[in-house]
Amino acid sequence: MQTLSNSKQELAIPQAVVEQEQHAKGFLRAFVALRHRNFRLFWGGQLISLIGTWMQTTGQAWLVLQLTHSAWILGLVGALQFLPVMFLALFGGVLADRLPKRRVLLFTQSSAMVQAAILWILVATNTVQLWHVMVLASLLGLTSSLDMPTRQAFVVEMVGRDDLPNAIALNSSVFNVARIVGPGIGGLVIAWLGEAPLFLMNAISFIPVIVGLALINLSQLHAQTKRMNSQSSGSRQGTLQSLREGLSYVARTPAVRLIIVVIGIISLFGINFNVVLPLFATDVLHSGPAGFGFISSAFGCGSLISALWLAWGNKRPSMSGLLIACICFGILEAFFALSHIFLLSLVLIASVGFAQIALSATSNTTLQTVTPDYLRGRIMSVYMLVFAGSIPLGNLFTGGLAHFFGAPIALLAGAGLSLAAAVGGWFWRASAEKSIAESTFIE
Repeated sequence: MQTLSNSKQELAIPQAVVEQEQHAKGFLRAFVALRHRNFRLFWGGQLISLIGTWMQTTGQAWLVLQLTHSAWILGLVGALQFLPVMFLALFGGVLADRLPKRRVLLFTQSSAMVQAAILWILVATNTVQLWHVMVLASLLGLTSSLDMPTRQAFVVEMVGRDDLPNAIALNSSVFNVARIVGPGIGGLVIAWLGEAPLFLMNAISFIPVIVGLALINLSQLHAQTKRMNSQSSGSRQGTLQSLREGLSYVARTPAVRLIIVVIGIISLFGINFNVVLPLFATDVLHSGPAGFGFISSAFGCGSLISALWLAWGNKRPSMSGLLIACICFGILEAFFALSHIFLLSLVLIASVGFAQIALSATSNTTLQTVTPDYLRGRIMSVYMLVFAGSIPLGNLFTGGLAHFFGAPIALLAGAGLSLAAAVGGWFWRASAEKSIAESTFIE
């Protein structure tokens, strides 16, 4: 592993490349972080793997709907997939600060591949039952509780601090390329061949990301995280003490505290509409499985445009910009909930996607900007806890409301609560803005 002084010397050379690329036109500015070989391997593997993941997400939602015809059960399965994240993400963050992140990711990605293969076998042999899907969703959630904070904290080790905002935006872009392609293919495959092929293709799609992780050059990773961890926390620090240290930092840092609260509320009530999108496709817009795929892809298209726009700018975030994105998200989601016109709904859901990536990528970048390296895994685990760990309760909330009052009312309620949180955050942003302005990178 390279020393801190060596890291500074190596970063001084690429800086000239950055300056040249900043003057480049077109999309070149949006791909600065890809000059790092390790990140290229990781990013390329994720592109293929996430396409498969979104195909499985589409297939699983449709499978559950066909097995049960119940919005409540649809929400329950979604909740089970993220329930382990709610309880175990914080411990995953501790492990992310202690263990070699590449090794952890090899384990989690391999485990997810096995889960997809088992689900394919069950569906292909016509032996699948609802409890099978529930158990496998829970096991995938268990894997995600370790994978999510580790994957987020690993980015800075691959690209360093200078390219961190660009790398986070590029990760959002690859996620949303997959969101465009995966559900679109998924909807068509369901209409032609059924759900089973989607789970097989997802299992196969994990191979590139596992190969990419295996090929990562450990000597080229940036060493700040491990060094600061050993200097500041001590290698013998207990798990509970490590957790307490991370939570204490969240509580005393205004920018981190405000982001966790606002994003937590929006994630709980607003960013869980996937659970009712099949109902919008069937009951509200009457567009069937193909329409479900197009709605999901439209959301991904808006998200991708947002991610590329953020990557092209490659700017340090502001709390005002983050909260404006949150406010726009709530308003646009409310309009989508009220729409009964298919083409208008496609435009609105694409706009919702644009706003969601703007708020999620900006909040992610802000947290990693103000957080010391040795706490990065733990702080990102808190973020993952409120961003993804709140999904079980959010899915139950939205699924339950949809069951009793219909999908539009359920989504409208979530949009209203998200908007209230964003407006409240706007009036409390002053100390957070000051916290961001005063933050400096630990050299």
